[in-house]
Amino acid sequence: MARQPKTNRQSKTNRQSERSRPIEPGRQAASRQAERATRERSAAPTARPNDSDPIRRAAKSLRKPDAATPKRKRPAAFKRAPGRPLRGAAGGDIRGALLDAAITCFTANGIAATSLREIATQAQVTPALLHYYYGDKAQLIEALVQDRMLPAFGPLRERVIAAGDVADTIAVFVCGMTEIMKTYAWWPQLWVREVLCEGGVLRDLLVTRVVPLFARTIASRFAAAQTRGELNADLDPRLLIPSLIGLTLMPAAGAPIWRAVFEADDLGLDDVRRHAIALLDRGLELKAPMA
Repeated sequence: MARQPKTNRQSKTNRQSERSRPIEPGRQAASRQAERATRERSAAPTARPNDSDPIRRAAKSLRKPDAATPKRKRPAAFKRAPGRPLRGAAGGDIRGALLDAAITCFTANGIAATSLREIATQAQVTPALLHYYYGDKAQLIEALVQDRMLPAFGPLRERVIAAGDVADTIAVFVCGMTEIMKTYAWWPQLWVREVLCEGGVLRDLLVTRVVPLFARTIASRFAAAQTRGELNADLDPRLLIPSLIGLTLMPAAGAPIWRAVFEADDLGLDDVRRHAIALLDRGLELKAPMA
């Protein structure tokens, strides 16, 4: 049986003969050029991207902010969510602002007809904030009496009690009431609506906390002057206080009416004061008609 040829040995012999065969000049030059190009590529630094490409420029501008563009600053103030109010200067005089809003609503609509929500809307706050400071409506009314009405009327009461004779008492009352109405423009309307009118919420203020000592002191002073013959005996000392209030508060409360009726926009509180003092001091000075 014939032996098979040794293919492995023959292939090895053929490879060795190929390596020993001289390289042609053209192939040798091409090989050297390829090796040189490979070395140059490995030794050369990484090429920088072409900045002329618009896409690359846009990406670069996003990565690095422009030096000319100012940095965004955090706003100094921010809107605070409703809740417990800030203390200190940030809170401001919020109690006074709430009382001012309440007085505006009470004067326009009456205390009984005004809701806490309407007061909060007038003050531009939430009802929760109004409730935080004053609780319910009763506490708000009590704060109005304690913080606004009594402080306004207190100095006048002290000056009237400290006055001397009847003429001094009348002048102090009229002038002091006029100054109150100048400082607190809401006083006449609120007093007439809530104190003098039937069903007024503040009537107890008049009966129990403002008038008793004040009115009795003046009435006793007028009665003593009558006893000494210094005052008209036909006057009732108990009605002098309502007369004084009628000559000061009522003209001020009804000023829009009288200005419209008499076309007298120039009527002011100083005119009310002068008229009241002249009427109380000299009366009408009635004279007999000339024959």
